[in-house]
Amino acid sequence: MNIDTVVQLIEMNQKKALTSVQKLVLYSSWEGKNYTVIAQQAHYGAQSIREIASQLWRSLSEILGEPISKANFRARLERRPLTKEQQQLLQKYYSKSATPSAVEFPGGPLMPSSHLYIPRSPIEELACSEITEPGCVIRIKGASKMGKSSLMLRIIDYATSIGYRSVSLDFQQADSAVFADLDKFLRWFCANISSQLQLEPRLDEYWDLDIGSKVSCTNYFQGYLLEHLVCPLVLTLNEVNQVFEYPTIAKEFLPLLRFWHEQAKQLEIWQKLRLLVAYSTEIYVPLKINQSPFNVGLPLKLPPFTIEQVQDLAQRYGLTWKDDKETKQLMAMLGGHPYLVCLAIYHISQGKVSLKQLLQQAATESGIYNDHLRRLLATLQQEPELVTLLKQLIAAQDNVKLKSIPAYKLESLGLIKLEGDSAQFSCELYRLYFAQVNLSEESRTSAIEEASVHNDSSKLT
Repeated sequence: MNIDTVVQLIEMNQKKALTSVQKLVLYSSWEGKNYTVIAQQAHYGAQSIREIASQLWRSLSEILGEPISKANFRARLERRPLTKEQQQLLQKYYSKSATPSAVEFPGGPLMPSSHLYIPRSPIEELACSEITEPGCVIRIKGASKMGKSSLMLRIIDYATSIGYRSVSLDFQQADSAVFADLDKFLRWFCANISSQLQLEPRLDEYWDLDIGSKVSCTNYFQGYLLEHLVCPLVLTLNEVNQVFEYPTIAKEFLPLLRFWHEQAKQLEIWQKLRLLVAYSTEIYVPLKINQSPFNVGLPLKLPPFTIEQVQDLAQRYGLTWKDDKETKQLMAMLGGHPYLVCLAIYHISQGKVSLKQLLQQAATESGIYNDHLRRLLATLQQEPELVTLLKQLIAAQDNVKLKSIPAYKLESLGLIKLEGDSAQFSCELYRLYFAQVNLSEESRTSAIEEASVHNDSSKLT
């Protein structure tokens, strides 16, 4: 069994989710870290970590019927498969949890308590460890609906559990007027953070046009926001790629983030700031290498689900797929895309459609992805250059070289995956749909109008 299965066994046995610290002890012990290192990561006392670990080893010993300790933890469990009875109990446990009343329609981020969240180890453990480092930067990259927001919620939940404060900004929520000029943008940025920290905005006291907006913003952070905090601050910036659309802003704001990170090496007060940055694609705004925040810190890229993870998700939804035949069929169509997979399993688990029907109808008007695909089409039709490149990809029927910026935009939508300077569709569903849909200029208006009827109120995950 793997470490994720170990966590599931303990949670099933105690009939409640493990805390963030308990999970950190398990995952870190699996990696061979000692209690002193774990205590430093968790900002707990070493004795407290030992007591938490002792309870976990005791629970595992009772579950497995043999002595389990930190010394033999991984060696014993990694080569030990689940018994048939344990598999049935896990399936029954998640089936019971995944009743129609307990399962929400997929779309938004999954809360830290959700049993439907599929960990992508070791990403979560790496992030929780890194967030304790003074002045750190964590960069999470993933296309639309790959799970960035859900991961960020877990990092924030862990940070909160060890006494940190957190502030989250999503640049998709900013009015277009905010990006009119740098001064307006930075004042919006500081005002929002002040509000979330429940501090009275005092921008005018620190803003001085003679020294410039960036220096004023830095002074406001250092002299007011960070000065008022007695604990670290996790500043979460979601969908930073929205800033890429405004090169004038991006060329000033992104180096400012890098500057704050560098300040932590010189000034203790800046060590309180922990940056958690999420974006959908590579930065396509030219920045000097020593000014970019995208070549420092811990980079995390969210991959598609594996077959094992899809099987795990199906089990959590209460499906009784006996082998991996169904999983492979789903993977062949969806390529492990978390949102697409989750939507499919949700509909199947609710008895709304069979797997065979779902796959046959997936790229059609009657399929469950109709609204999602139409929204993508509407987005594409607003940028003719993207349509042109997508036509090239369809005609090539294989990897094709695309222009950098449009390719990055297609990647951010989740439509393609880039390997070096070549691109291909991220999954068969998108290839089938866009190969048959009308991508002509004449269809542009109708696509936009139809998509607006099905307004997507769900946040990107």
